[in-house]
Amino acid sequence: MKSEHVTGFLDWLQNERGCSPSTRNQRLMAIRSFTKYAAGNNAANIFLQAEIANVPTQKAPEKIVEFLSEKALKVLPAQPDRKKNIGIRDSFFMALMYDTAARCPEMLDLRWRDFELDTPHPYLRIHGKGSKVRTVPLMEKTVHFLHFYAERFHPGSTLKNDSPVFYTTIHGKQNHMSPDTVVRFMKKYGELAKETCPEIPEKVHPHQLRHTRAIHLYRSGFPLALLAEYLGHVHVETTRVYAYADTEMKRAAIRKADPDNLAVQESAVWKGDDEMIKKLYGLK
Repeated sequence: MKSEHVTGFLDWLQNERGCSPSTRNQRLMAIRSFTKYAAGNNAANIFLQAEIANVPTQKAPEKIVEFLSEKALKVLPAQPDRKKNIGIRDSFFMALMYDTAARCPEMLDLRWRDFELDTPHPYLRIHGKGSKVRTVPLMEKTVHFLHFYAERFHPGSTLKNDSPVFYTTIHGKQNHMSPDTVVRFMKKYGELAKETCPEIPEKVHPHQLRHTRAIHLYRSGFPLALLAEYLGHVHVETTRVYAYADTEMKRAAIRKADPDNLAVQESAVWKGDDEMIKKLYGLK
C-alpha cells in the first residue's frame, strides 16, 4: 500500500459533495478497517493506519424521534375491524405495544408464560437486547383486552405455556408473526387513518408507538433513569432523545405562535453545558 493511495482516499473523503455525515463516517470506518488490515500484514503500513485514525468523524445532525399526537393515537388504533379476528389481533398488538413501549422484535418474541396476570398488579416480562429481561406493568384495560384476544386466538389455553402470543397460521401450523406483517398492517391502518386525521404521519411504522409511549411517560414526570429502565436502554444518555424531542416540540409551538421569532431563542443554551444539563434533569 502506497502513501499516495491514502492521500487520494483522504482527498476524496474530505472533498466529497452532497455526502451526508453518516455516509462519510461509514466510508471513513471502511478505510480505517482496510488500513488496519494492511498494517497487520505489513508493519510498514502502521504509519498509514495512524494517519487515517487521526481523521475525525463528522457529527450527524440530532435526530428527532417520531411520535403520534394525542389525536392520532386515538384514530390509528380505531382503524382495524374488530368484527374480524385479524382486526382484533392487529388492534391488540398496537394496544400492547403502546402500553409496554416494547420494541417490535420484543413483541413478536412474546410467549404466554411471559405474562403474570394472577396478581393484584399484572405485569409482563420482556426479553430485550442482549438477553436482558425487564418487567413492565400492564394497564387494567390492556389486561381486559388481552383476555378477549386470548379467547379468540388461544381458546382453552391456560395462558402459561410457550405458545407465541402473536402468530400466523401456515399449513395448519402456528408460527411467530413476522416483522413484515406488522409493518404491512401498520402502513395500511396509517393510510386509512390519514384520510380522516391530518395529524397522522405520512409514514406510520411500529416504532412510533414505542416513541409515543416514551414521550407520554416523560411528560407525566417519569425520571429519565426510570424511563431508561422501562425502555430497556443500557445507558440513560440514549433516553435523553425523548427529553430533547419534547423540548423541540414546545419550541415549534412557540415558534408557530410567534412567527417573527421575537421571543424565541433559537439556540438551546444548555447544549454543550454538562453542568447545566445535570441541574435541569435533577442529577445535581
